[in-house]
Amino acid sequence: ARTTQWEDPRLERLGGPAVPYSRNYRQKYEYFRSRLRAPRDLQAKFEVRVTRPGIFEDSFRLIYSVKKPEILMHRLWIEFLGEKGLDYGGVQREWFFLLSREMFNPYYGLFEYSAADNYTLQINPLSGLANENHLRYFKFIGRVCGMAVYHGKLVDGFFIRPFYKMMLGRKINLKDMEAVDSEYYRSLKYILEADPRDLDLTFSVDEEHFGETVEVELVPGGRSIAVTNANKREYIERIINWRFVSRVEHQMCAFLEGFNDLIPLETLQLFDANELELLMCGLQDINVHDWKANTLYKGEYHVNHPVIVNFWRTLYTFTNELRSRLLQFVTGTSRVPMNGFVELWGSAGPQKFTIESWGTVDQLPRAHTCFNRLDLPPYKTFEDLRCKLIIAIENAEGFEGVD
Repeated sequence: ARTTQWEDPRLERLGGPAVPYSRNYRQKYEYFRSRLRAPRDLQAKFEVRVTRPGIFEDSFRLIYSVKKPEILMHRLWIEFLGEKGLDYGGVQREWFFLLSREMFNPYYGLFEYSAADNYTLQINPLSGLANENHLRYFKFIGRVCGMAVYHGKLVDGFFIRPFYKMMLGRKINLKDMEAVDSEYYRSLKYILEADPRDLDLTFSVDEEHFGETVEVELVPGGRSIAVTNANKREYIERIINWRFVSRVEHQMCAFLEGFNDLIPLETLQLFDANELELLMCGLQDINVHDWKANTLYKGEYHVNHPVIVNFWRTLYTFTNELRSRLLQFVTGTSRVPMNGFVELWGSAGPQKFTIESWGTVDQLPRAHTCFNRLDLPPYKTFEDLRCKLIIAIENAEGFEGVD
């Protein structure tokens, strides 16, 4: 008989649940845990018996059918049918890992890759055409993600930044578009800077539905409302809302309903979008040697330039959490591709991590997420570079400081 024994490699450097870097994170995390409701029966357990080939449907039938969400807070007992394994935590981690791989697999039509890359996900706006019961599945997926956070486990899926912002109820801005679709970002930025009357735009947008183009109004009567200098900011806000929010509103509501069954959404307000990603998905062990070997330099910088030497020296001193925050700051996600930095993508295709000389020593580093580029001022000392880099990382919530 097969024996179940598995350790999630992402947990090797974590002393328990996924804990992102923050100067006051320990206090925030402890407060967050204190606000989670404990089940009334602390001795009860929730048994999950699934087959490996049927892990998705088996888990869906079991978890979606639970009428009292408190049951999902009971101690988990996971069993893969036909295997011998005592679940002291390793089997739980494997179940979350394998199940999330299936839940987020674009093959099922519930999620899709956000752009040309193959490692950041977004909700598929057409999920209802792929699965008529899609909202039930989104509620189930929300419950599983809530269970993972509640029980201190991880899910294997990295989403676009707007997904986490929607979970937090935060406003999605133009900078968030940059990391997802650089071409769209540039066209919207051009509208901001130019006179849109020359572009003959209206408050409507074309959507592709299985090869057919459908015109969607951004506001009632939008196809008859011209975009002008007076209303172009509203137009861009409506476009961003359409691109990230309104097309997947029902799916997101179902997901959040399931998540809220275990984790009250108001308790997440302690965290920013970056921390929420790390809380749910954990940290990879980031290899600085691989990062350095697959980095390009622009302007005055080269691999032996004193500023660059200090930059890599800084990264070697960083904790894995800080490295993840830096990667989020520059690329929009803490996710490293399966085969390492050599396969890093920007929003328009393959794009290596790049450092360019820029600015003056009194400025903070800035990032261009669509190009995976860090603009790094020529700091004179290791200490100054390390300090300014940490300040930039810690104040990058919402990517307001990202150009």
